[in-house]
Formats: sequence, structure tokens, C-alpha cells
Amino acid sequence: MKQLKFKIFGSCIAVTGAPGAWQAFYFGAEGKRRAADFIIPGDVAEADLCDYLADLLHENATPRNNTAVQLE
Repeated sequence: MKQLKFKIFGSCIAVTGAPGAWQAFYFGAEGKRRAADFIIPGDVAEADLCDYLADLLHENATPRNNTAVQLE
């Protein structure tokens, strides 16, 4: 199963699955992960995931954590 990793305003998020069946998780440096407290709609394309997550979590942005990037 494909896994994409993002750092969104300081939060590390992994997304698995495919369009229509995305699952999101928060992950830490020790390798543990937990289910995210949001869902990703099925119509979000893989290329749009980073932008979607940034829009969804924009309230977490701070002057020090102000970027949304794909890690892998």
C-alpha cells in the first residue's frame, strides 16, 4: 500500500491508500502512528493532498511552523 508523508505546519502526517480511500495518520519520530482526527474526501487527488492538508490545518500555522511540504 502506498504511503505518502507530509509535514504540515509542524505536524507529521502519513496518508495511505488511493483516491477514494485515503486514510490519514499522525506519526512520530519513534515510528508510532495514530489515526488522524480528520478525513480526506474521496475526490482529493494524490497531487492535491499537500494543499488539501494545508487548507484543512491552516489554524496550526505559527511564525516558526509556517510551511506545508511533502516529505517523500
